Amino acid sequence: MKKTLFTFAILLTIVSCKNETASSEIKAEETTEIVKKYPSDVIPFMDQWKILLGDGTSVKDLVGYDKKDFFYVENENNRDWVVYKTPNSGITSRTSSNTRTELGQKKHWVPETGGKLTGTLKVQHVSVSGDARVGASYSVVVGQIHSDEGHENEPLKIYYKKFPGHTKGSVFWNYEINTAGDNSKRWDYSTAVWGYDMSVVGTSPETYPVEPIDGIALGEEFSYEVNVYKGIMYLTFTSENHDTKTFTKNLLKSDFTTKEAIPQQIWTLYASIGRDGVERENAYAGEINYFKQGAYNQTNGKKPEDNMVWSTGAQIYNGDIAKQYENGCYAEVWFKEATVGEGTSPNK
Repeated sequence: MKKTLFTFAILLTIVSCKNETASSEIKAEETTEIVKKYPSDVIPFMDQWKILLGDGTSVKDLVGYDKKDFFYVENENNRDWVVYKTPNSGITSRTSSNTRTELGQKKHWVPETGGKLTGTLKVQHVSVSGDARVGASYSVVVGQIHSDEGHENEPLKIYYKKFPGHTKGSVFWNYEINTAGDNSKRWDYSTAVWGYDMSVVGTSPETYPVEPIDGIALGEEFSYEVNVYKGIMYLTFTSENHDTKTFTKNLLKSDFTTKEAIPQQIWTLYASIGRDGVERENAYAGEINYFKQGAYNQTNGKKPEDNMVWSTGAQIYNGDIAKQYENGCYAEVWFKEATVGEGTSPNK
């Protein structure tokens, strides 16, 4: 009898231990539940922006907001990134025919007052379709200054572009003139950072220039700082294993007020569409501007024959976003850090 009771006691102990173990495992599973992160958790300046997504969705309150396939968080090697993704064709703003998943700064400013925008990012994808003869093909804008009055032109667009089959792409920035008179004559002057500027194009729809030696690959990090202080725009670009590049542009006084001052790049790139305007003398002085950041896809489905600079002739699958994503006809940009604020003296 004693032996039976002893055996029973051991069995009860074993069962009790198993129950406690199972209970502990359940609690462990409960405590390791993944907490969802929003873009505003990764880059906390989202309260200072609104956003337009590639499907036409417009949102003004971005704290605690995301949207699958357009604006969300990815974790890579224990590092969180904010993802901006947009197709070649979707629904966009009234002033553009190109789609975007892009932030628009709520606060506006004039160049004399200034502002500063920074970003550390990597471009994960650009459209694999397009026409190599067209300057805008295979490119995405990852940062902007945009005017909010007058012609509503863009004193700054920061681009990443990579031709199909190349490992390395180019980073360059464009300055769009604030045209004197008819804005149909406007043009962008493009400056290379790493790789080529926008004017380097192919000789046929599928013939590409030589891959840039000092370019930036997809997935390779780089950073930019846009600092507008007392009307002068100071640009700084940095990337590991690349030379740091700096540029300065006066936004209050134009360099392009006469036909003779138009750079040769413009005569070559824009010859086919006849854009040869001049800029007003005071450029963007006194004009309201604001920053933009994200993925502004420059590749579209418009016919190159209509505009050999901006109409890229890419595949758009009749606007079917899912098919565009499936077939590589989209742009995707990841940011891990970004700030926005007041312009500062470049000497500090």
